Amino acid sequence: MAELPDVRFLTVAEVAEIMRVSKMTVYRLVHSGELPAVRFGRSYRVPETAVTAALQRPVADVG
Repeated sequence: MAELPDVRFLTVAEVAEIMRVSKMTVYRLVHSGELPAVRFGRSYRVPETAVTAALQRPVADVG
């Protein structure tokens, strides 16, 4: 059997707290594909590596 990598998954609430945004914003990022997630039953789990990668991406200054 193949070895599974050690991936830590976070809940939407944990991601929202880390990113300092609302849970609805996290759901929007997941549904738009900007933040990869896995669905477990009725909830989503986001890989911790995806959250750190999203936080390191440059933010566009629109205005």
